[in-house]
Amino acid sequence: MLRAWLIYLSKADWAQRMMSHWAPAWRVASRFVAGDRLEDAIRVTRELNNQGIFVTLDHLGESTTNLDEAQQATEHILQMLDALNEAQVKANASIKLTQIGLALDKAACEANLRKILSRAKEYGIMVRIDMEDSPWVDATLDLYDKMRAEGLDNVGVVIQSYLYRSEDDVRRLMQHGARVRLVKGAYKEPPEIAYPKKQDVDAAYDRLTRMLIDGAKAAGAPPASEDGKWPPIPALGTHDEARIAYAKEYAASVGLPKEAMEFQMLYGIRRDLQRQLAEEGYPVRVYVPYGTEWYPYFMRRLAERPANLWFFVSNFFKK
Repeated sequence: MLRAWLIYLSKADWAQRMMSHWAPAWRVASRFVAGDRLEDAIRVTRELNNQGIFVTLDHLGESTTNLDEAQQATEHILQMLDALNEAQVKANASIKLTQIGLALDKAACEANLRKILSRAKEYGIMVRIDMEDSPWVDATLDLYDKMRAEGLDNVGVVIQSYLYRSEDDVRRLMQHGARVRLVKGAYKEPPEIAYPKKQDVDAAYDRLTRMLIDGAKAAGAPPASEDGKWPPIPALGTHDEARIAYAKEYAASVGLPKEAMEFQMLYGIRRDLQRQLAEEGYPVRVYVPYGTEWYPYFMRRLAERPANLWFFVSNFFKK
């Protein structure tokens, strides 16, 4: 019930209008969103780099309603890449395909994606395609494959452990040493295609972690680049200490060097754990969102699991 209500609020225009202009709401959300402007995101990126932490930037917004909006989103992503290159910060970029037109016109989305990856390749930057809900998984992986086939190999992808299909997807992706961010999954999916129980999602996450670590070892254990533009093959997106401990133990058991496995976390969450992992010698990358569409992003984070409502509130008081 609470989760459904939070999802509803994330899409409700009236709620966004009210909350976006309510100072206390922004005071809480600003711990998890860099700000409205690209300049804010670059500033936060420098701060994190100074702590020994890499960044992936995400300009908030998805499911554009027309091709003009998709083109505007594409232009902003290109500006973001220009800014990353000019600032010479240790960061890369994350994008959503529905933001650049996937739900409107696949050919237009493909053209926009090609433009983004081409610009990023000029700068030596890898771009990660975020995974969205299940109707877009096949289209996302198809476009990922097509870009690589064209020589735009500066592209990574995301796999969600709660989907039954993910083991087959990871097995295929590891055939060419794809750079994969593994997450549990944030969308409401039917039990016919996704594990409904947390313990099963966690078990699947550990299985996929093993597959990614084994794939990295087979590919020669490429490390995170020192300039922060390229991650290693396994990028484990989690704040779950049990999942992190499992990954560290398994990687050590097979001899995967620390620099060949990256932990990724959301901006503003578990800063203590981010610093701890970085001090231990693991690459750590923080997902830094920015832009005016912060309200839907913030509410979706709460809706991933209703327990996050307390998690976010309690983290507000942590340093």
